[in-house]
Amino acid sequence: MPKPDPALLDPRRYPFTCRIEPRFGDLDVNLHINNVAMASLLEEAHVRFHRVSGYHARQAGLSSMVASVTIDYLREASYPDPIEIHIAAEHMGRTSHVLAKLATQGEHAIAFSRTVIVTVGAEGPVPLPGSFVEQAEQWTLRA
Repeated sequence: MPKPDPALLDPRRYPFTCRIEPRFGDLDVNLHINNVAMASLLEEAHVRFHRVSGYHARQAGLSSMVASVTIDYLREASYPDPIEIHIAAEHMGRTSHVLAKLATQGEHAIAFSRTVIVTVGAEGPVPLPGSFVEQAEQWTLRA
């Protein structure tokens, strides 16, 4: 499988970063952060991103669901060094948006992920909240 575009591995392109401390229980038998734990860390980071960006607050009775997740594991991650997860909105559709997520540990890219998130109402997909779309530019990948 090919690696992601090298331009996507530059943390400076991402407007949001959070630091998450791995737990000892996240380790596999080789004492590396296991893949399931990395997926959980990436999920935690996108929930934090949505809180800071105002996506959750702007939903007003709506919900969201993950339609797709891809994760490229680029390098082993270790304990106890913190993991920084950088996030940007990569694409805005009518009812969904795509988040690009880069996980780094120290100077190394350790994982790249894309998550497609759909905004849903009682009857299924609905348009993204207008107030979220209007301010989305500040959360998109930087050139």
